[in-house]
Amino acid sequence: MNRPTEFRQLDDPATILTAFPVMQELRPHLQDAQLFTAQIERQRTQGYRLLAAYKHNEILGLAGYRLQENLIYGEFIYVDDLVVTARLQRSGVGGELLEAVRQEAIESGCAHFVLDTGLHMALAQRFYFRHGLLARGMHFVEALMPRGVA
Repeated sequence: MNRPTEFRQLDDPATILTAFPVMQELRPHLQDAQLFTAQIERQRTQGYRLLAAYKHNEILGLAGYRLQENLIYGEFIYVDDLVVTARLQRSGVGGELLEAVRQEAIESGCAHFVLDTGLHMALAQRFYFRHGLLARGMHFVEALMPRGVA
């Protein structure tokens, strides 16, 4: 029997550490699992949540997100990170993760569900369009002095 995907919030250092190899697929600049865990713990104090999709106690994908509020969107959930392990991409797990976070936004009374993706990421853009997210602007960035990001 094919077990359904299980979703769990990763909320302690030991379980966060187990997510490192999957997150590293999305963020290859992350090189140290301990620094990653420490950074996630810092981000958690700022409202960051890390949701893992599991099957048979194996992490298949992750969604990192936070509840925010601003003048343009009101209350919203912002998705920082969405990744499915490479061998399971196009398996539906990414859509399930996105839907789980969207449902949390709805249940929290959020007015919007927001994320960014790179202009060069055509496949990701198609994925988001298929899942009901529409491009509403451009994200501008200026690199400043590094702050010791993991």
